[in-house]
Amino acid sequence: MAVNTIESLGDLRGKRVLVRSDFNVPLDGTTITDDGRIRAALPTIKTLIAAGAKVVLVAHLGRPKGAPDPKFSLAPVAKRLGELLGQDVALAGDLVGDSAKATVAALNDGDVALLENVRFDARETSKDEAERAALAAELAELADAYVSDGFGVVHRKQASVYDIAKALPAATGLLVLKEVESLKKATESPARPYAVVLGGSKVSDKLGVIENLLSKADRLLIGGGMAFTFLAAKGYNVGTSLLEADQIDTVKGYLETAAAKGVEIVVPVDVVVAPEFKSDAPATVVAADAIPADQMGLDIGPESQKLFEAKLADAKTIVWNGPAGVFEFEAFSGGTRAVAQGIVDATAAGAFSVVGGGDSAAAVRILGFNEAGFSHISTGGGASLEFLEGKELPGIAVLEA
Repeated sequence: MAVNTIESLGDLRGKRVLVRSDFNVPLDGTTITDDGRIRAALPTIKTLIAAGAKVVLVAHLGRPKGAPDPKFSLAPVAKRLGELLGQDVALAGDLVGDSAKATVAALNDGDVALLENVRFDARETSKDEAERAALAAELAELADAYVSDGFGVVHRKQASVYDIAKALPAATGLLVLKEVESLKKATESPARPYAVVLGGSKVSDKLGVIENLLSKADRLLIGGGMAFTFLAAKGYNVGTSLLEADQIDTVKGYLETAAAKGVEIVVPVDVVVAPEFKSDAPATVVAADAIPADQMGLDIGPESQKLFEAKLADAKTIVWNGPAGVFEFEAFSGGTRAVAQGIVDATAAGAFSVVGGGDSAAAVRILGFNEAGFSHISTGGGASLEFLEGKELPGIAVLEA
C-alpha cells in the first residue's frame, strides 16, 4: 500500500494546507488532562510551518450533537498547541463560516489557525454522502491542499477525513504514516514469539481482533473485564464480575481454535476482587476458579501479573490493546502496571512493541511510564483495533497513490 506523502504536494510556500488532526483530548472542565494527541501532531505541523505553508487545522472534541456547544470548544486545544509550538494559534469562531474565512485570510506564511470543532456541523458524521461532500466542498474552499494526520479517525467515512481527500490534492501526514508503518510491522510479518495482550471491558469489542489474531499470534494474554467471559467459558463462577453471557459459546470456540492451531491463550490464574466498583472498596486476592458469588473481579492478581510478565519476557513482537484492570483505581492498577512493565522490559531486550491507543495509551501516561520505553504508542484506539482486525480503513484507502 503506497500513499501520497507531504512531499508529493510540491512547494507549499504560501499555500493554505488543511490538516485533519486528532485533538480529541480528555478535559477536566477547560483543563486538558492528557496532551499526548496534541504532541503527536507536532511533527506534521512543524514540517508544514517550515515549508512556509499557511496551516489550517480541523479536528473534533467530544461528542457534540451536530451543533455548537461551548463545553466542546477547541479553545483549550488552541492554547496548548500554541504553547507547544511557541507561536500563536488563531482559533476561528466557526468551522466554515465568516470567522473561519476571515481567520484563514489573515494567515501569513508559517502561521497556524484552528477551525472550531468540526462536529459542530452535523454533516461531518452524516451517513448521507451528499451532505458530507457539501461540507467537504466548503472546507476545500479554505485550502489549496489537504493532509490527513488524525489517525484516531481514519476508520471513519467522515467529511473531514474521507470526502475532503477527494476534493483537494491530498497527502498522508507524518503521524498517520508512522501509525500505519508501526501497525504493519507488528502484524504483517512479526518477529516471533508474537504476543498480544488484550484487555478492556468487553469481549464483544474485540471479537474481530481475536478472530484475526488466532491465525497470526503465538500467544494471546487476556485481562480486563473481558477475562471473566473467558473464565466463564472454562466453567468458572465469576461472581458479580463483568460478564457477557451471550459470548460464552463464542469464546469456547476461540479456545478450541487456539488449541487446534497451537496458539496459547493465557487467562488470569488469580483475581483481585471487591464487593463493589469503588476506588476504596476492600480488595481481596482469590484464585480465578474461586471467585465468591458476591464479589466482582477488578484486576488480575499478583500470580497472574507474574505469569503475564513471564509470557512477555521472550516475545519479539508485542501488541497491547486494553488495560488489565481498573487502573484508574490505585488498588486495582497492579495488573495494568505489570503488563506495561513487562512490555517495557521486553522492548529493552529488543522486542518491537505497539500500545494500541485508547485506554492503554492513557494508562501508560497515568501510571507514570516513560513513553520512550515502548516502540510505538498509537493515538487511535478504534482505528488501531480495526487495523488489527484486518479491516480496510477508509481514511487511509482514499489516500493511496
